[in-house]
Amino acid sequence: MSKDDKKSEWGLINKLLVGIAIGIAIGLFANESVMGVIGSFKHILGQFIFFTIPLVIIGFIAPAITRLRHNANKMLGAGISIAYLSAVGAAVMAYVAGLLIIPHLSVPMSVEGLRPLPDAGFQLNIPPLMSVMTALATAILLGITVLGTKAESFERALNEFEKIMMMVVKKMVIPVLPFFIATTFAGLAYQGTLTEQLPVFLKVVVLVLLGHAIWLGVLYSIAGAISGKNPLEVIKHYGPAYLTAVGTMSSAATLPVALSCARKSKVLTKDTVDFMVPLGTTIHLCGSVLTETFFAMVISLMLYGALPGFGTMITFILLFGIFAIGAPGVPGGTVMASMGIVVGVLGFDPAGVALLLAIFALQDSFGTACNVTGDGAITLMLEGLFNKNGELAAAASETTTSVVAGNTAS
Repeated sequence: MSKDDKKSEWGLINKLLVGIAIGIAIGLFANESVMGVIGSFKHILGQFIFFTIPLVIIGFIAPAITRLRHNANKMLGAGISIAYLSAVGAAVMAYVAGLLIIPHLSVPMSVEGLRPLPDAGFQLNIPPLMSVMTALATAILLGITVLGTKAESFERALNEFEKIMMMVVKKMVIPVLPFFIATTFAGLAYQGTLTEQLPVFLKVVVLVLLGHAIWLGVLYSIAGAISGKNPLEVIKHYGPAYLTAVGTMSSAATLPVALSCARKSKVLTKDTVDFMVPLGTTIHLCGSVLTETFFAMVISLMLYGALPGFGTMITFILLFGIFAIGAPGVPGGTVMASMGIVVGVLGFDPAGVALLLAIFALQDSFGTACNVTGDGAITLMLEGLFNKNGELAAAASETTTSVVAGNTAS
């Protein structure tokens, strides 16, 4: 990585940390009127960021598929399968840890006393052109059909759209993220989440964070073994993406930064990154699944007097892996997508659901950060499976040659 890239990476980290600090300071001392203004600012920034996400997904995944050529279908299947296995594996680890640890914990049950956030004084709604999952399906459909029909003109158009969206990411989205993060932490501090709820459930949250670190270690170790490359060459660049995820609580909002981080790794190729990182944003939620599985077991013991049975938890975990793939990459998306099986399989009543939502909100940002960072490991796995000998570089060279030939002919 060049000196300019390193300077840019650390510059973004510093801006994110400053944004977090300023946001907390404002939230601790602001009155209701000030928070109304901050809420308006957060709403507008969030609307803009989430408006761009479906476009970014199409702009990166569709062209990446066309450059992958014959590997596209195989990589898509492998990416989805690995994301599912990662979510299930993380949940199984949380389940085993829960059986060993939770009976020995004494977790308080009160989550009351939070101050409500005032309504935003001004709202400017900018609805996305489509949902994240619709964008993902559109990108895959475009990429595969362009390959199948050999539509070279459309392929060139997709490549141009990719350049357009890269400019949007670098010049518009990333610069406003520190401000969005500052407003998010201002809200958390104002409500009292950082001072009231966190100490109450500190033991559980710390255990979950430890679980995130262990699972990321497992993923990157497997990725290193599959690819034959040093996984530290990937994870060392993910600092800005991790902090952005902590601040935004959204995999989708973190996507531009995650793409920028992964592209700086010298062991990942551009085509694999552009394919798997946006895909992982929408389907890989290992950290959130690990968290919710552990919290659900804690709540079951607190409210219902016993941990769920083995058969119940296995059913929950296997279904949860599927639901996680379809969960939206927005704050709380995982827990909301899973409400059906939380009630139907685990048997939670409204009190249990409310408590799960409250505790999950405490660390939603860190679960998201684990999800995003884990995408780098899956990308490295795909490098080992499909690009160990530089096959993608050769395919990209062939693509460039054919496009140049087409331009010359026209």
